[in-house]
Amino acid sequence: MKLDAIDLKIVVALRQDGRMTKLKLAETVALSPAACWERLRRLEAAGVIKGYTAIVDLEADAPRAAIIVELSLRSHQQADFRRFEEAIAQEPCIVACDATGGDIDYIMRVVVPDIGSYQRLIDRLLDAQIGIERYFSYVVTKVVVPAQRD
Repeated sequence: MKLDAIDLKIVVALRQDGRMTKLKLAETVALSPAACWERLRRLEAAGVIKGYTAIVDLEADAPRAAIIVELSLRSHQQADFRRFEEAIAQEPCIVACDATGGDIDYIMRVVVPDIGSYQRLIDRLLDAQIGIERYFSYVVTKVVVPAQRD
């Protein structure tokens, strides 16, 4: 889908304020509400706008530990990747996971109340026999660039 200048204005406006009303969005991009709504629906249908989210300051409500985990699987058959991905998708404290090329198969971001909770998660994943060969853990000491740049 090719985006024109108005489409880009809509995307930028929503990145700045995803809770903006449709009327305010129409005013911001200088369109009638109906025309703006039609473009917004088209951008969503095309997958340009994948969803709306809240940016949460995890330190605001309670102390948390964020850990970056590099994982490698024992075997690299499609069924092995699928079994691992299905298992970690069930863990709410795994807030992001990316498959990568090279020596590391996955990089995960885990957010837990404390390091003990993280260790219990790792023990559970290892006991689940989902193919983890090795893992490396890195405690996040400071977020420099947030995952969501809004």
